[in-house]
Order: sequence, then C-alpha cells, then structure tokens
Amino acid sequence: MTELPTPGRARGRIAKVVGTLAVLGVCGAAAFWYVRDDKAAPAPAAPEAVPAEVAVASREDVPIYLFGLGTVEAFNTVTVRTQIDGELQKVLFTEGQTVKKGDLLAVIDPRPSQAVLDEARAKVVQDEANLKNAQLILERDVQLTAKQFTTVEQTDDQRTTVQELQGQLAEDQAAVRDAETQLSYTQLTSPIDGRTGIRAVDEGNIVHTTDANGIVVVTQIEPISAISTLSQDDLPAVRAALKAGPVPVTAFTTDGATNLGDGTLSLIDNEIDQAAGTIRLKSTFPNKEQLLWPGQAVQIRILQQVARGATTIPSSALQRGADGFFVYVVDAGDVVRARPVVPGQIAGGRAIIERGLSAGERVVTAGQYRLDDGVRIAPQETAPAAGKTGG
Repeated sequence: MTELPTPGRARGRIAKVVGTLAVLGVCGAAAFWYVRDDKAAPAPAAPEAVPAEVAVASREDVPIYLFGLGTVEAFNTVTVRTQIDGELQKVLFTEGQTVKKGDLLAVIDPRPSQAVLDEARAKVVQDEANLKNAQLILERDVQLTAKQFTTVEQTDDQRTTVQELQGQLAEDQAAVRDAETQLSYTQLTSPIDGRTGIRAVDEGNIVHTTDANGIVVVTQIEPISAISTLSQDDLPAVRAALKAGPVPVTAFTTDGATNLGDGTLSLIDNEIDQAAGTIRLKSTFPNKEQLLWPGQAVQIRILQQVARGATTIPSSALQRGADGFFVYVVDAGDVVRARPVVPGQIAGGRAIIERGLSAGERVVTAGQYRLDDGVRIAPQETAPAAGKTGG
C-alpha cells in the first residue's frame, strides 16, 4: 500500500516551493530594475551652443559731435517801405520771386515830385542869371572906383549883393538835390539779394510813410543763419574748437534723418541764459539748395573734435545693467563673459568705448537675451549696417 504523506511533511514541501519562488521573484525584479535604470539614465550630453551675432572691436578716428536744437533765421530781413506819400502806380515783382539788390519792385506816382524838381531847377536857372548880372555890375563898379567915378560904399554894397545871390544859388541847388532825392523815392528797389514775401499793398492804393507793414518783406536766404542752444557745460569745448580754427556744423531735420546743409559756426553769444542754463550759438550756411527756410526748426550738429584711434563697436552690443553699461565678450572658445565698459559718444550706429575693451576683442551684437556668463555661443558675423546721418 502506498504510504500517504503526513501533514507535516506536506507543509515542508510547500514551504520549500514558496521560498524558491520568492527567491526567483526577487532576482527577477532586481534584474528588471537594473535594466530599466540602465536605459533611463544615459550619460549627460554637452549643452547646445546658442547662436549669436558678434563683431570685432576696431580702432578708428571718430568725430565727436555736440547736438542742439535751433531755429533758422534769414541772414538779412528788410521791409520795403515808401519814403513819400502817394499812389502806388505799379507793382513789378511776383510774390515769392528771387530778386537782386537794386531790382525795381514798385513805382509810386512820380508827378508831384517831378513838378517840385522842375520848379527847383527853374529857380536855380533864375539865380544863376541874377548872380551873373550882379557879378558884371560888381566888376564895372570896381573899375569905376579905381578911377574915382563911384564911391567905395557903392562897390561894397554890390559885392554884398553878389554874395547874397551866391548864397541863394547854393540854397536853391540844395533844393534841386532834395527834389531829385524825393523823386528817386518814387521807385522802390530791393536793398538786398533775397526773396520777396506776400505783398501787403495792391496797385492803386495810397501809401504813406507811416504804414506799418510796408509794401513787401525781402529776406536773404543765401546765405542763411541758424540760432541754436547748447548746455552751458559745453561752452569750454566749443570755445576750444573755435580757437583751433573754423568749426564745421551740419543742420538736420528735427528727427536727425535728413541733412539740410553744411556750414560753419559763426559766434557764441556773449552771455549765458541763467534761467535755462544754456548758451546760444549762431551758425552760417551757404544754403545754395534753399533747404533751410526762415523760422524752420532744425537739429544742429557741431564738430567738437576728432578722437584719434578710438576703440569702437556697434552700438547694439551695449547692454545696460544695474551697475551700468556692459558687453558680452567672446573668448577663444566661443564662451561669453559679461564685462563692464565705459561708453563715450554713441552716434551713427557706432559707440566709442573709453574703458573696458580693447581693439580686436569680439563682442555679441545680437541675441544677448539668451546669454549669461559661461554660455557657449555659435558666432555669426554681424553684417555691416549703414550709419544714420543724424545723432
């Protein structure tokens, strides 16, 4: 007969089987997690380089400018007025016409003045005849007095008469000159080269010497002037520039975009505006193209000096931080470092660096928002940009 297993022996076999299965489960789990962790944790990869545009700091001669706002003024402005009363017979100019000095602009009725001149000339002719007759009488009296046919007193009286007639003739000759002057006032000519404005009086009107507006205003715009202001702190620099020689200036539109003409600095005003803390300057421009117009607001650029061998970079490379200006400098391994700098003039898309950077060093000009100290970049050369005409 087959021997049946006892309950104790059966329990032992079950325990062995369970233990074996447990050991196998633990080993399997360990192997599973080992393989999983080995696949989930690969070796760390190097960070990808950040693309950024760079440029090389260069050394060049850079003009240093001072900028101020100003107003264009006519070089000369003359209101053409009548110097006699009368009817305005003719207007011989067109409004806005360019005229030369001496050009006839208008004619006032000359007849009254011509009549006065004719009368004065007739009086002179009469005086000359009277004087000639008196001189003949005086010559005869002198001869008769020498022969004692007449008295000395009579001769002296005749000599006095001659002198009186000479005085009368001189007075009437002066009246002729005055009448000629009055007649010349009937022809109004331009006193300067310039451009006529809007006519204030039409033909046929009676004009008077007391008229406030005159007949027309002539303004000289070739050459032309501009009055501008600078801070009083710039006065020493401007005086030094004037002492060195003629100071070039350029006039721009107020946005600095359009060049309106080149000229020279004429003078510095003799006092400082204490309320505004500014000094006034006067510049002169040939204005051959007539781009400058009286009353026009302009930006004036004054060449203070030329900085020889200055270190310059594109102005886009400059960044402003909590401690001031800085640039991202690129080392030989294309790794960037933030470096503080001291900028000078910034104009025309270029910035002068006075301290903190040397010529030949590379700086980031675009893409700085993605950078920080120690970041490696993929350098891209900055394309040259056209500089602006203004400051």
